[in-house]
Amino acid sequence: MIRSARIALPLIAALSLGACADMNPQARNVVGGTAGGAALGGIIGSFSGNAGFGALLGAGAGAGAGYLYDQSQRNSYGGYGPEPRGRGGRGGYGRY
Repeated sequence: MIRSARIALPLIAALSLGACADMNPQARNVVGGTAGGAALGGIIGSFSGNAGFGALLGAGAGAGAGYLYDQSQRNSYGGYGPEPRGRGGRGGYGRY
């Protein structure tokens, strides 16, 4: 049982990180906040004897914080990338 868990847990962790490769910046910020909040909430909750409930509350707070961080980044930089130039979003290189 323990031997199979030693093999399965790193595999699950690697596959979970690989699933984040094609995320847009907003989803990446919210998921990062959720994971960080869950970890911190689990640690704080373990001191009071209820790590699961602390992780649940921390995940909710982290998701909200990640979303607010994303919105502040969008407002300060005007979005995540350069706006397309020209008509129709073709980059301003003329007609095709």
